[in-house]
Amino acid sequence: MIWTTLAFFALTAVMIWLHLRGGGTSGGRSSAPAQRPTQPCPRCNAAVVVGSTFCPSCGVPMQAFEVVQARVASGPEPAGGAPKAAVRADMCVGCGTCVASCPEEGAITLRGRLAVVSDELCRGHGECVRACPVGAISVTTGAAVNRVRVPLVDANFETNVPGLYIVGELGGRGLIKNAINEGKMAVEHVARSLDGTSAPETGEPFVDVAVVGSGPAGLSAGLEAMRRGLSCVVIEQGSLSDTVRKYPRHKLLLAEPVQVPLYGDLWIADASKETLLQVWETIVANTGLPVRTGERVQGVVREGEFLRVHTALGTQLARKVVLALGRRGTPRRLGVSGEELDKVFYDIVEMEAFAGRRVLVVGGGDSAIESVLGLANQPDTTVTLSYRGQAWDRVKERNREKLERAIAAGKVQPLLGSSVREIRPDVAVVDVAGETTILPNDYVVIRIGGDAPYAMLERVGVRIVEKELPSGTKAG
Repeated sequence: MIWTTLAFFALTAVMIWLHLRGGGTSGGRSSAPAQRPTQPCPRCNAAVVVGSTFCPSCGVPMQAFEVVQARVASGPEPAGGAPKAAVRADMCVGCGTCVASCPEEGAITLRGRLAVVSDELCRGHGECVRACPVGAISVTTGAAVNRVRVPLVDANFETNVPGLYIVGELGGRGLIKNAINEGKMAVEHVARSLDGTSAPETGEPFVDVAVVGSGPAGLSAGLEAMRRGLSCVVIEQGSLSDTVRKYPRHKLLLAEPVQVPLYGDLWIADASKETLLQVWETIVANTGLPVRTGERVQGVVREGEFLRVHTALGTQLARKVVLALGRRGTPRRLGVSGEELDKVFYDIVEMEAFAGRRVLVVGGGDSAIESVLGLANQPDTTVTLSYRGQAWDRVKERNREKLERAIAAGKVQPLLGSSVREIRPDVAVVDVAGETTILPNDYVVIRIGGDAPYAMLERVGVRIVEKELPSGTKAG
């Protein structure tokens, strides 16, 4: 009985092994397993099955290269076919206004925080276009792709300017896990390019790597430089990890651990920004990573084999420069007391996170109006709009009409001729026509413009292109 049982298990094991090898028989002939298409890993050149999440050789997540490998748009979208709605993933804020306006049930839905169009159900009515508060939807008869405007970088995240790298949100992918990986991989390439070389003589101090920005990408780049023995400095215009501190999302999610240089696995599941900030501050304190805060970078200039970083406080000479800036650029600030509070935002991604809250929006341009309209669409949200002007004369006509309808419906309270004097944890002090008003609120959203980073990149010589991502892919 024992031998029979053992023989049975042995035969079963052999059959399973043959099946896994694809060595079973069919009609007396062996059938080879179907070969799945592969592509080279941009990082290590190993063969990776198309659609794989990670490279089996170096372990890098393939998602980090989605924008890098995307096709550069060569012209307007091709014509032909039935009209369909197309969502600009880099502009969609996930407010859901388009879903409510569409007459075809299920034609446009929210998938996570991105509006997604069903080609089978969409009839091209265009109601979603008219309803979208941020102009992120258009009706097209061409291929449904998301076009994003991004700096052109290669698989090492190096731009067309030798020695200048761009990682993180500015490169088109705002996901924290991608930002961490990109910062690390960029400095890996920096280390390879500097290996065995010596810097030319110079009469002033320099660093091997200057990192601009102390968000997840910038800190990862700086830590990797330290790990590899490269001299480095991280330059930040605000406070440490200001990108995360003013990130327009309430919750941050890392579905799988990310390897942070000199720290190890970082795994944050549905945690707050404050949790990640505490982690970064601990890492910086323990490693001694040199971070210079309150120093805004104004430009980068090539000087022979060096790059000179110009800041508001002076200059920094470096052999390589890694730009880890935010895509939203440098927002203009009110310059009032309390603006540093965590309740203050300069952009919004998760409109639904403000549902049931009291929100004060400051500004009178299209970005402010679009934020107000998206917030007003959330259930039980009290929205107040403060603008120093006396009329909405700086906005697109369609935005002005939508705002007036929202005001008439009681969804938005306008405060024309007003200015914010102070922001407190539970109220805002607002001057309205010369009288002080105490306005209870939970959040303040400041949309009064800013300095976009692309102008600086173009002055440096970085090429900016439009890339086409498959519909449903979200950059940033």
